[in-house]
Amino acid sequence: MSTSPRRQSSSSPSLPPTQSPKGQQKKRTPVSVRPSASIVLVSPQNQVLLLHRVQTSSSFASAHVFPGGNLSGFHDGELVGGDVHVDSEAYRLAAVRETFEESGILLVKRRVDGGGEGEGGLVRVDEEAVERGRREVHANKVRFGEWVGSVGGVIDVDGLIPFTRWITPMGMPKRFSTQMYLYLLPLSTSTASEVVVHTPTHDGGVEHTAAKFDDAGEWLEKAQRGEIVLFPPQYYLLTLVAQFLSGAPAQSTDTHSREHYQAQRDALLQFLRTVPTTRTDSPSTGKQHPTANIPWAEKVMSPTSLFMRKDGRVVLGLDKPGPELKGSGRGGDWDRVVLVKFYKSGPSGVEVRWREDVLKEERDAKL
Repeated sequence: MSTSPRRQSSSSPSLPPTQSPKGQQKKRTPVSVRPSASIVLVSPQNQVLLLHRVQTSSSFASAHVFPGGNLSGFHDGELVGGDVHVDSEAYRLAAVRETFEESGILLVKRRVDGGGEGEGGLVRVDEEAVERGRREVHANKVRFGEWVGSVGGVIDVDGLIPFTRWITPMGMPKRFSTQMYLYLLPLSTSTASEVVVHTPTHDGGVEHTAAKFDDAGEWLEKAQRGEIVLFPPQYYLLTLVAQFLSGAPAQSTDTHSREHYQAQRDALLQFLRTVPTTRTDSPSTGKQHPTANIPWAEKVMSPTSLFMRKDGRVVLGLDKPGPELKGSGRGGDWDRVVLVKFYKSGPSGVEVRWREDVLKEERDAKL
């Protein structure tokens, strides 16, 4: 939730327009990155939450984004060791706090006697208390952790699953190092009251005009039809998720639905744990790129423009970790690229493709 000068939210780094012709680019010192965190939040029906940003936003104007924003020293504490590019409790606290501020959804477990965490799910807080808490936390009237304690809860930092980091490329006026997480809200059971998920609401138009869950595949189709704007990071992550969270079951009994959704989640989690992360050896080299051995939890992506296709779309590589991490051995995804055409109104024609397929098409086009 954006505000006054104390912080400005950002779900993930924005991307640069197409590069200037060779010889016209000037070397410049990269703008320092700001630490931020964001969540791919999955509902009990395996749908993904996106927020529709206002037209006047300085980042992702009019786009649909995941909930998230900048770290706050007041609420989240300091980064351990000062390393801005490593997952830590401060990032996790910020991700949960910003999700609460921006959507009203509270990723907090019940606290039991003795100060431990409860066994049975998320804390219950009435809607009026939620809205009051959002306003007070947003205005820095109370620290988020203190407010959570006042409603009998403990922040579920352990429920966050690291799912890539994105560093804004050079040349942008604002740059972020954004830790992405996956969070799976509890599945529904035969007793609906056991699952506590507040209906997502926007923040009153400060940053967002809508907050909604929908199937990952449906969000992608809406972007393809031009109904919504998705920037490459959001489109890319939704593409990965949509492979597994593919919609409701044909049957609608409670037991069958739960098994259906759990099987989807198990497949997604297995994908995120699997290393190497590539599908096959490279046809051109006969071996895997080193980034294939970096698990999804540790991948760092700072998109770079590889070339422009005849259709006017830029091909963005995702294997580089950004200038701050050059030579560190860290990296992202060599095997996939993002195709996109940038306009003043935002990106269009976004598509995630296998790098080898796109390169082959480019070679064939030149024959």
